[in-house]
Amino acid sequence: MVEYPRIRPVGLSGLLVQFGETMSETANRAAIAFRAAVDAQHWREVQETSTSLVSTFVSADLISNAPDVLNDKLEELLSTRDWYASPLPAGRTLWEIPTLYGTDLAPQLEEAAAAAGVSPEQAITELSTTRVRVLTIGFAPGQPYAGQLPPHWDIPRQQSLTKSVPSGALVVAIRQLIVFTNASPTGWRHVGQTAFRTFRPDQNTPIALTPGDELCFPSITTAEYQQIVARDISGDGGAVRSMLT
Repeated sequence: MVEYPRIRPVGLSGLLVQFGETMSETANRAAIAFRAAVDAQHWREVQETSTSLVSTFVSADLISNAPDVLNDKLEELLSTRDWYASPLPAGRTLWEIPTLYGTDLAPQLEEAAAAAGVSPEQAITELSTTRVRVLTIGFAPGQPYAGQLPPHWDIPRQQSLTKSVPSGALVVAIRQLIVFTNASPTGWRHVGQTAFRTFRPDQNTPIALTPGDELCFPSITTAEYQQIVARDISGDGGAVRSMLT
């Protein structure tokens, strides 16, 4: 039986610190907290860090720097606390992102609701009031995987791909939500539409969201959505943001 956390080499590009085999709130919390702790060390050989759902990747040149030395540093840092019980890093943001549910702009709401065993109205209520955390960023620049939704939202991906959903699409599967960075095919169900841009290459901070940030998707009308699209040039899509303590 594999014990976690564990450290594995990723070729000569770095070391991967794994906190679990499958997604869980505690393993994700550990990965986010451990990444912040590694960053705070300012180790010379570490080039950058990132997280997946349950792992922290520590990028380093393992040709010029002995892997065993970095491995020992990571082992020592792991031993300093129970990472699964760690608080989330400071400086996180709560984003309330206005979302149009259903209609022709998000045509798979009813299908997703049926898969979750709730009515479309109940689906909107749940999806628009549940706060979820950015678990990781991936697939496209700035694109968040956020969760976890209640257990009945552990719905499977589609058997076939939707040919394309637009930028800002809110999609759901496996108790998680994604806001799409750009138009793309997907096996996740398109339940809402936002005007939020996750990637803003023309701004000083091009990646809008950070793992650990929290998201809420309050429901708006078609008219309200159209007003946001017409007026917003910031990329926030009408979102309200506040700092979390």
